[in-house]
Amino acid sequence: MQSMLPGAPWLLAHKSMLATHQPRKVSLHGNDYVMWKDAAGDIHALPNACPHMGAMLSEGWCEAANDGTSQVVCPFHALAFDAQGRTVLPGSAKQTLPQIQPLELIVEGDFVWSYGDCEPKLPIPGVMNAIASQYTFIGSTADCSIDTDLLMLLNMHDYNHQNGTHRDLFRIAEVQFHRFVDQGYESHAFYDMPTAPYSLLEKLRRPDLFLLPGTISAHMENHFPALVIFHGESSLGRVAQCHLFVPEAEHRTRTYILLFGQAKHPAFSLMGRAYLNFGRVVVDQDADILGKIYPNAAQKIKLNNEVGMDWVRRNFETLAAANVSAASKASASP
Repeated sequence: MQSMLPGAPWLLAHKSMLATHQPRKVSLHGNDYVMWKDAAGDIHALPNACPHMGAMLSEGWCEAANDGTSQVVCPFHALAFDAQGRTVLPGSAKQTLPQIQPLELIVEGDFVWSYGDCEPKLPIPGVMNAIASQYTFIGSTADCSIDTDLLMLLNMHDYNHQNGTHRDLFRIAEVQFHRFVDQGYESHAFYDMPTAPYSLLEKLRRPDLFLLPGTISAHMENHFPALVIFHGESSLGRVAQCHLFVPEAEHRTRTYILLFGQAKHPAFSLMGRAYLNFGRVVVDQDADILGKIYPNAAQKIKLNNEVGMDWVRRNFETLAAANVSAASKASASP
């Protein structure tokens, strides 16, 4: 459990990722939940196993009431559970006491956060609300689960891997690292990535390639452990590409992207799908290389500019140690 950093806030979804009255499974800290949005826009989450015979509630459906609320219905015996985990048994007109405990959610605007019912140890970063107020939401992409622990995925803060892992498509030739600003559980990295050019014919065949600049100037804003924001700019507009991380289980981590933009040119809004596709390619490439690494191999070489990985490992160890200490004190209490 400690490797999943209990006490950190996790962004489980943007409201746009939840269809109204449509159950969706989400996982956190080794537990599965069913999450759904009612007609009023309220978000609910319950343990995913029906307390009758363990059927997955996320495989069922929702029943809407006239007041806009809804219940999630088990696909096995059609037992309907409200947001508090109560149901009405067949042949009875009386509502039961809660049979399953709702997952505590913190909804800020369109963002659905949770501590996984753990005691909060880090605050929810306010940067997502700030971005939502300044940028236009473009969409989400690359929502997937990767068979790796949280620390390994966070180690993609390795700024030296861009011209290896992401060479395909982006044709990154080198990484010119400038500076790293360490602010505890928040940090900022600034670097440039010159790219090999595409020919005009290649760009005419794939118009989205016109969006790739000769040099990608990166500002990575990091909020440990759940969020990395790539700030990018072109002649058409600015993007804030938000990469989210959620520890589904000890050796399985979910990641996805929320993309926001500020248009400088009318053509920018027409290229939103292309920016989403670029983000999906980044996640696909990261997931691919993680499957080609021996996780227990000793690191005998240290490259320049591994400060991002050092920052991740230090914070990971600090928060994990704090959880161990808190658990020890709790077990020692009479």
